[in-house]
Amino acid sequence: MKVSVIGAGNVGATVADAIAQTQAANVVVLLDIKENFAEGKALDIWETASIRMSDTRVIGVTNDYEKTAGSDIVVITSGIPRRPGMSRDDLISTNAKIVKAVTEQVIAVSPEAIIIVVANPLDVMSYTAFLAAKKASNKVFGMAGILDTARYRSFLAETLDVSPKDIQALLMGGHGDTMVPLPRYTTVAGIPVTQLIDKEKLDAIIERTKKGGGEIVKLLGTSAWYAPGTAAAQMVEAIARDQKRIFPVCTMLNGEYGLENIYLGVPVKLGKNGIEEIIEIELNKEERAMLDKSAKSVREVMNTLDDMKLFD
Repeated sequence: MKVSVIGAGNVGATVADAIAQTQAANVVVLLDIKENFAEGKALDIWETASIRMSDTRVIGVTNDYEKTAGSDIVVITSGIPRRPGMSRDDLISTNAKIVKAVTEQVIAVSPEAIIIVVANPLDVMSYTAFLAAKKASNKVFGMAGILDTARYRSFLAETLDVSPKDIQALLMGGHGDTMVPLPRYTTVAGIPVTQLIDKEKLDAIIERTKKGGGEIVKLLGTSAWYAPGTAAAQMVEAIARDQKRIFPVCTMLNGEYGLENIYLGVPVKLGKNGIEEIIEIELNKEERAMLDKSAKSVREVMNTLDDMKLFD
């Protein structure tokens, strides 16, 4: 099993490191455009192998996509964060061009690869990679829901003073303020979370989850990397080991939930073929309204990309 990670920044390096820890791949190739940057990160990770008793070989390369040839899975973390004074459209344009170029180079040497997108804005960058890859959407999807649910579960565990291992949760919709947490589908060791926490506290946790990325930025002055990187690595492991895990993933919907031609976070079964099933759960009126609102917001961003005519 060969996995390539494009972008050796904080998120990309964390993905490579987490994959090496799980030994879900024989080889991990870490690629970056900055000279010797990926080589240094990869060497540092590789030097932990004997300590962790890991056989995963981690290799760093500078902008040499031939070294990624034959990858089974590719994780794309390339892109820039939104800077002061930068409009949303400017961010979309810049990162879409980066993700488009990266995806085309990846597909040229690894046409069968499953592609996981981590770049932001996540939903539209997943759509960008899909358009650039020109392959089935079950092979091109984005990581967001696992990160969002991880934050949600960690906040719940902290408030309830329980192990996060015992919390199961589900969120849907776009990544960010329009995400749709689903308390009805949240349990602690099988106990509905609504029996363990009052509505006011639960609502506060949901709001904190929606702004989870922003909270990290305020504290660090930059975006998160441990949780996003580890979340992407969990997706890689599910595919590499054909685990059939049920995760919330940003995927193309073609009729599911009554939505067409839109990348949105929904629960899926993840295995060796990528997304093997999109799972449609029952939503009540309130949940459905929130999902539709989230879809509308994501659609607007996707339309912005379409209007840029990058794929004419």
